[in-house]
Amino acid sequence: MPAGEAWQNQRMSSEDPFGIFGDPEELRRRMAELAEQMQGAQKVAWADNAIKLAVDMTVAGINRLNLQGNAEQQAEDVRQAMGRLFPEAVTLVREAREGFGT
Repeated sequence: MPAGEAWQNQRMSSEDPFGIFGDPEELRRRMAELAEQMQGAQKVAWADNAIKLAVDMTVAGINRLNLQGNAEQQAEDVRQAMGRLFPEAVTLVREAREGFGT
């Protein structure tokens, strides 16, 4: 059998008949790396969304305040609102950080 024909038979019997993927173990390793990177990107996206939600909730809550009276009364109203809103925002940010792995 000529050398070229033997080489072609060897290529055709391998897992990669076209020779474009190279070593199957290398392909598996790279695919695992890609999957890991995608998981990391999903964690970052989830954390970003949770932090944005915390900020949006806080801003929306403060914007809904109907502040009246003098500066001291208004400051007290804002403090009371933050006492209710802030713990929820902190919880969201904490969960986001845990999801992000920090």
